[in-house]
Amino acid sequence: ERMSRLLAALDHPERSARVVHVAGTNGKGSTCAMIEAGLRSKGLSTGLYTSPHLVSPTERIQIGGRPVNEAQFTAAFEEMHAVAEATVRRGDLDMHPTYFESLTAMAFLLFRQARVNTMVIEVGLGGRLDATNLVNPALTVITPVDFDHMEHLGETIEKIAGEKAGIIKHGVPVVVARQRPEAHLAIERQAIAQNALLDRLEDWPIRLDSLDAYGSAFRLERGDVHLEVACPLAGSHQVDNAATAAVALHHLGLDSREIFNGIGAATWPGRLERVGREPDIFLDGAHNVAGATALAAYIRRFHAGRRVWMIFGVMRDKQIDEIAELLFPLASTLILTTPDQTRSLPAEEIARHPAARGARVTSRVPDALRLLAEVPPGDVVFITGSLYLVGEARPYLVKGA
Repeated sequence: ERMSRLLAALDHPERSARVVHVAGTNGKGSTCAMIEAGLRSKGLSTGLYTSPHLVSPTERIQIGGRPVNEAQFTAAFEEMHAVAEATVRRGDLDMHPTYFESLTAMAFLLFRQARVNTMVIEVGLGGRLDATNLVNPALTVITPVDFDHMEHLGETIEKIAGEKAGIIKHGVPVVVARQRPEAHLAIERQAIAQNALLDRLEDWPIRLDSLDAYGSAFRLERGDVHLEVACPLAGSHQVDNAATAAVALHHLGLDSREIFNGIGAATWPGRLERVGREPDIFLDGAHNVAGATALAAYIRRFHAGRRVWMIFGVMRDKQIDEIAELLFPLASTLILTTPDQTRSLPAEEIARHPAARGARVTSRVPDALRLLAEVPPGDVVFITGSLYLVGEARPYLVKGA
């Protein structure tokens, strides 16, 4: 209700362009990035809204593939803030919008100002009650649903999927990635209730041409539709994310060449992002069980036989026991650290986990990164756990980040 009133007071900037609305537990950010890159390959002006950020909140709002600058960000905040304060004074808002509500409104304002053709909007949490769920999309997309934010979304996959499926609108097509059966049932139930065409990725056969540590190439074929995809994002899980993006772009009217060029040019920092060579250094925000499962599978499949160094830090609200059991046994050298965040779980507490036996403990991220000087060229390093850790480490490793 608060977001609805705020957007009305701002003269509905969320209605200024076509919208692609994306929900899910894992892969929704990279899927958004690939959809946006595809739209740009067609020559369309785009707005991309994602969360969280790695280094600066300006990263969350991108126009034409580039984060807005600080001046644009500040001006959008001031416009939103002035309208919000006036609306509170009139009694039409119960309080100033929250951090996420404010950023969402700012994104819509900046996209309207830039006169973008299409906004690609990532849901923040859940879907049904999310601040982004006031858009009238041309297409909705649901990436894989898994356990996360159970305190808000429910204790079962079916309940969580029901919340994610809350973005499905009447008569609006929805592209759905491969799901657990109980998630599919919840999503299908909502699609039927909304008379929305449901296009399931499992109905698009994938013919894999190549898959290595740094990307993949594959074909999607259904009827007389043939889509070739070259995905530059690492990890076998990105095959499904890229395929979901390709099907979404097909619904949005792109031809096979535009889809191939767009997805092939996509970037998604901090998610199995290689930022160093000899040794290979990867950043990956595996901040929940599904993300840790994907990272563990990637390490086993593509880096078997290599010594693995792992720098790990996490927030207090994450499932540390399950994540530790998935990741820590894969590390020849485990380095625990504490991201510079009030919600961080201190490295000393992580070290008490049985799977962390023998770990090296550092109190600060820069201290952990200094230990990389000891890594031989043939070994591989994963800096993982919280996205806050990845965001803090990235500027030390990526020039200009």
